[in-house]
Formats: sequence, structure tokens, C-alpha cells
Amino acid sequence: MQSFIIFVIVLGFISPCLCTRLNVGTKGSNNSVMDNGAIGDGKSDDTQAFATTWSNVCKKGGILVIPEEKSFLVTKLHFSGPCPGKIHIQFDGQIVAPPKETWKSGESLISIENLKGLTIDGNGQGGADGDGSTWWQCSDCQRPGIFHFHNCQDLSVSNIKITNSPRNHISINKCSGATFSHIFIDSPQTSPNTDGIDISFSSNILIEDSNIKSGDDCIAINGGSSIINATRVTCGPGHGISVGSLGKVRADDQVSDVYVRNCTFIGTSNGGRIKTTPGGSGYAKRITFEDIILDNVKNPIIIDQRYNKYLELDTDVSISDVTYRGFDGTCEGNTAIDLDCSPDGCHNIILDQINIESNQPGKKLSVICNNAYGTATNTNPTVSCLLS
Repeated sequence: MQSFIIFVIVLGFISPCLCTRLNVGTKGSNNSVMDNGAIGDGKSDDTQAFATTWSNVCKKGGILVIPEEKSFLVTKLHFSGPCPGKIHIQFDGQIVAPPKETWKSGESLISIENLKGLTIDGNGQGGADGDGSTWWQCSDCQRPGIFHFHNCQDLSVSNIKITNSPRNHISINKCSGATFSHIFIDSPQTSPNTDGIDISFSSNILIEDSNIKSGDDCIAINGGSSIINATRVTCGPGHGISVGSLGKVRADDQVSDVYVRNCTFIGTSNGGRIKTTPGGSGYAKRITFEDIILDNVKNPIIIDQRYNKYLELDTDVSISDVTYRGFDGTCEGNTAIDLDCSPDGCHNIILDQINIESNQPGKKLSVICNNAYGTATNTNPTVSCLLS
């Protein structure tokens, strides 16, 4: 009898945990793509099965289940709202894209838009593969991305794996209140323009506890974005975490309140970067890179206001209130800090607690400042070129 009582007590504690993953924020039933005709062999076209399942879930509520240990070939998915209730996608299986020759029109494999309160949760292995190797050699192709989130509010995406995108892996546009956690992105260093996560015209975006390997920016924060947080992100290979590029001709790009903290860069071409092109307008302000680990990074700290060096115009994008604090590690290049600002200058640049050494013992690293105004304290190498 005592053993039975203990069993009942333990079951009472674990039962809510078992139910939570399958019933987060939803009142409807489970809707598996397998129940609507999906094959899941990685060869048969399961697009219609996904479309039917989404239609059912959007109308009635519930959970769209992509089961594990299955691989689903789709040509294009469009999960669009509005839906009357909150939707949960249990993303435990794998979605695979067709090769370039059979791709259907569209800028992304999976479009998710006009939804509020959507939760996407995987098991760490479920996600999508874009078959990017069939695209990467085509320099003049309009290559698609994998996930595109547009006009979503209160979005949560976690525990998914995205690999080999033809272009960017995740794009976030006109979204607010979104969290991306435990995201694993993996494409070769040589894959062109395969940004990990692109953000534009969005606010209150958090990216945390994730690992991004790509052939371009790990995270790119573009115009119209504010209150963007990246924390505990490991980046590399890739081009680092970038604000911009901003200020393309006739564009008014505005970015503010970006916080990149407790991140690690491994073998990247850049660490914390701000890049603007001549001829545009707008601003980048209140940008913080803090507590950053560097492992053989070519340009650990860089502001580049001549990103398109072929344009002769001076940039009108203003840069101000930028903090680089708590950088520690090794540089693979020659320059630890490169602040190349426009004639109007970058203002209130703060460098503090910087310790960057060459990965070659005994080699001295240089510091470059062009039209950069600010202060530097506790820096290695010493920064004496900032204007006051």
C-alpha cells in the first residue's frame, strides 16, 4: 500500500509536466499531418497534407503536430492568419525543401504571417533543411530563404534546427514581441548570403541560447528595428552580429536599443559590427555589445560607414551612443578595433574593459579611429585615437 501511495504522489507531480508540452496555450485537439495524408518519407510531396492540417487548426484551434522520425518534402508552406485562438506547432519532424530544379515560386519555403500568440516548439532535432547546395553556385538566382515571419505578435519559437538554406535561414519582418530560443542554424562558411537571422521593421525581439553557423551574418539587425536583444548566442563561422547595413540610397533606416550580451564569436570575420552605406539617411543609436568572448575573430570591433566603398556620397546615417564593454579573446587579423566613421562622425562611443590579443604570440594589434568621438578605459590594445 505504501508503494502505491508513493506512486500516486509521484504521478501527480509529473503528470502536469507530461501534459504541458502538448497543450501549451491551446484548447483544441492534436492535428497530425499524418492524419491528413502526409507520407513523411522525404520523397513524396506532402505540401497539401500540411495545408489541410493548418486549415483545420486555424479554424478550430489546437496543435499542429509534425511527428518525429519523419521527413516531409514540401514545395511551399503558407501558415497565415488571423486565427481565432492561439496556435501551437509541435515541430519534432523534419521538413526538407525540393532541389532548385523543382522549386516553386516564392521567397521562402515556410511563410508564417498575421498571427498572434503562435508557439512553435521542437525537440531539438526537428526543423527544416533547405537543400542549399543546389542553389549556392548560381550567383544570379533569386534564392529563397527557409522561415519567413511577417506581422506576428507574441511569437515563441524554440528547440528547432535549420540547415543549408539557399539564402537566409530566418527572416523576421514587422513582428513585435517575439522570442527565439535554442535555435540551431548550420550552413557552411562558404555558402553565400546565408544569414542566420535577419530582422527588419520589428520590435521587442529576443534571441537567446542559440548556435548559429552560416556563410554571412549570424544576426543582421536592419532598418525599422528597435529593442532587439541577443544573449548567450554562439556565432561562427559567419560574419558576426551586425547592425545594418543601413542607409542604402534613398532609404531612411533607423535602428535603436540593441543589446548583444554574453555572446561568443568563433572564427568569424567580425564580432560586433555596425555598417552603413553612403548616401542614405537615418540613425543607429543606443547600441551595446557587452561581455563578448572572441576566438580568432578577424575584426572584433568594427564600425564601417563606408560599407559600399564604390559610392562617392557621404553617408547621412548618424551613429551615436555605442558601447563596447567586456570584450576578451583573440584576433585573427591585424586590427583589434576599427572605427571608420563618416565625416559627420560617430558620437559617444564607449570602449571599456577590452582585452584583445593576437592569436600570434607577440604580435601587436592596431587600432583605427576615423572621426570617432568618445572615451576608452581599461583597453588592450590601448586606444588613444578617439576624439573628445
